[in-house]
Amino acid sequence: MGRESPVFECTACGQRSQKWLGRCPGCGGWNTFEQVPGELRAETRAGSAAPVPIPLSAAELKDAPRIATGIAGLDRVLGGGLVPGSVVLLAGEPGVGKSTLLLQAAARRGDLGHVLYVSAEESTRQVALRAHRLGCVQESVLLLPEPSVEAIVATARRLRPALVIVDSVQTTYSERVPAVPGSVTQVREVAGQLLELAKRDGPPVILVGHVTKEGLVAGPKALEHLVDAVLEFSGGSTHPHRILRSTKNRFGPALELALFAMTDAGLEEILSPSSALLADRRAGSPGSAVAVVMEGTTPLLVEVQALVSRSPLSNPRRVAQGVDPGRLSLLLAVMEKRAGARFADRDVFVNLVGGVSIEEPALDVAIAAAVTSSASDRPLPADLALFGEVGLLGEIRAVSRPAERLKEARAHGFARCAVPASVQQGGESETGLVRLADVRDLERLLQLVQS
Repeated sequence: MGRESPVFECTACGQRSQKWLGRCPGCGGWNTFEQVPGELRAETRAGSAAPVPIPLSAAELKDAPRIATGIAGLDRVLGGGLVPGSVVLLAGEPGVGKSTLLLQAAARRGDLGHVLYVSAEESTRQVALRAHRLGCVQESVLLLPEPSVEAIVATARRLRPALVIVDSVQTTYSERVPAVPGSVTQVREVAGQLLELAKRDGPPVILVGHVTKEGLVAGPKALEHLVDAVLEFSGGSTHPHRILRSTKNRFGPALELALFAMTDAGLEEILSPSSALLADRRAGSPGSAVAVVMEGTTPLLVEVQALVSRSPLSNPRRVAQGVDPGRLSLLLAVMEKRAGARFADRDVFVNLVGGVSIEEPALDVAIAAAVTSSASDRPLPADLALFGEVGLLGEIRAVSRPAERLKEARAHGFARCAVPASVQQGGESETGLVRLADVRDLERLLQLVQS
């Protein structure tokens, strides 16, 4: 019998090769290939009966009841709560508050039954100290300081908890795999066993995941494909705001957002994110614009600040925080070509206040207006909000859900809203519309201050 050839796999993207490669052709990472153990490649289902397919028309359509976590923002991001048998990945930087959020959720759902909290990183004493500080000490929360996934699965099947939390998937290991915890083979095997636990026995499973310095979920890319939902928890150590958003959700809308504040007593949800993000706004200052964006199904008001100043450098700086730097460069090029603006000798800085990061195209008009305001040193109207996408031809294009955006702006006291020319005034809306057809119309917004 011939010897089986080895298989190597990239720990960053999961691409496989018959030989070791110094650089992955898929993701470009260096020294990321590891050999996959033979037993993982040769698993069979000998003796098991072949599955019988059923017609699609006969598939069951009964909705599974949602399980509330006790934290309204977390439930909303999940699409209404946890689905029985689902696997959720919560990823974030170290110290952002992932364990705090899940410990609070576990303690608030004692009426559901026992919650199995698996700590593979911290000792019993460390978790207990945090629980007492947060006031999360409950008899219904069962703490298991165990890194072996086989022991975790066996305990869960014996206790039959209502919820299983594993903190974290990168520090948990399988005894079947001769590799260090956190390697691509270990993470895949651990996630596979926990996925089988959720699908076969029914309890929802929440996995805590680490992120790399690039902001990506650590481990193989296949981990994000295995789970049913991926939640990102972000926020800097210098800012109290924490942002929870879904990037994948099989049971609800993606890109939903919830805003939390980190306090001495744990995480507290901010019920009105728009009010919190605009709390310290200096209305009537040049370079400030308020954009109405959509995060999932939630409208949100964010302040865009721009600073345009003469540059002493031969290559002026373009700095963007919270927005795509490439998008900023594109908008500046459009404004130079279509509106006659000049930025070749100017440094341009753009920032979204509050530590948020938005990629929606509806932010384009607010960025362009803030830059125009700062360059001319003239303020925009204090009661004006903006939304719309800017095309390469300079046209202002329509975006989704304009009625909901106008309602959110009106609810926070904005009497006027600059919108694409195609947006129509709703029958119940009291917001004055300033229609923009082209980036050249942005100059007209600065004249509204005197009107």
